[in-house]
Amino acid sequence: MTKFKIQNQTIGLNYPTYFVADVAANHDGDIERAKDLIYLCAEAGADAAKFQHFSAETIVSDYGFKNLGEQQSHQTSWSESVFETYKKASLDESWTPILKETCDKAGITFFTSPYSLELVDSVNDYLSAYKIGSGDITWLEIIDYIAMKNKPILLATGASTENEVRLAMNQIMQHTNEVVLMQCNTNYTASLENFKYINLNVLKEYRDQYPNVVLGLSDHTPGHSTVLGAVSLGARVIEKHFTDDNNREGPDHKFSMNYFSWRDMVDRVRELELALGKTVKKIEENEKETVILQRRAIRAKFDLKAGSIVTKDMLEFLRPCPKNALPPYFLKDVLGKILSKDLVSGGFLSQEHLK
Repeated sequence: MTKFKIQNQTIGLNYPTYFVADVAANHDGDIERAKDLIYLCAEAGADAAKFQHFSAETIVSDYGFKNLGEQQSHQTSWSESVFETYKKASLDESWTPILKETCDKAGITFFTSPYSLELVDSVNDYLSAYKIGSGDITWLEIIDYIAMKNKPILLATGASTENEVRLAMNQIMQHTNEVVLMQCNTNYTASLENFKYINLNVLKEYRDQYPNVVLGLSDHTPGHSTVLGAVSLGARVIEKHFTDDNNREGPDHKFSMNYFSWRDMVDRVRELELALGKTVKKIEENEKETVILQRRAIRAKFDLKAGSIVTKDMLEFLRPCPKNALPPYFLKDVLGKILSKDLVSGGFLSQEHLK
């Protein structure tokens, strides 16, 4: 079974689900706010706090977006141009060691997605794993460059085809098998309509196609129903956006989880993990008493004397079923047998009565 470590935590199907809180642009350009969010992520139960390293010039074309005409999808709610929004959401490289140090103090792992080849080199010494966002799944050059760093990779696969996923995975697996393959849908509007596009069952296909990777979910829907479904299907890494206030202005706040919804998500997943349990069907410790209380035993309808030949009309099947009592599926074995000792009305039949 595939497993590997991210910093000091083991990631794999038989290990606790790993939660990545994507702060993204929710720092609002304030390093102190970013540090506060890291501590809040940790308190909410996140295993990692993730940021995004980019400058507007290295991720979007101002000319390109202006020539698309009107802003589309989630960008329609942005008050400024796409380029200006990304410019304000960019993260100063000088923050990197500070964010890493703060994550260490908070007891969680520092993550980021670098959005240029130069930034990959800039952040490499601070990372124990990389996250490649869905938007870069077709940029095989940066995927290969990151994979050559020989660190675990989380690959999101939103808005992509099977062939595009295969090309990206082939590129990564030339260098490492320590991969989290994440189902994702890249609509950021937080609309309830989006649930029908999440396609959690893609995780089954990923499991068949890539049996030696860890599965994950990068999600942008409200609440955590998709997360529970993904964990049930074998996902063991969950990424969702994180903020302290969904009413703040900014590109990512509205569809993010907050402290309370994140804490609730983690707690429910931990319950689910306990409930999923093992694949062996057996009588569990906490139900051994109910085996006696709820099961029926073969009992005498009336007083029976030793030497009687057992017939069905002498018997009934009633609760409880003490340890030595014969359950109803022994009926065929006892019919026609001779009682070796008396059995009072209502008493249960045991092997001792049939010697």
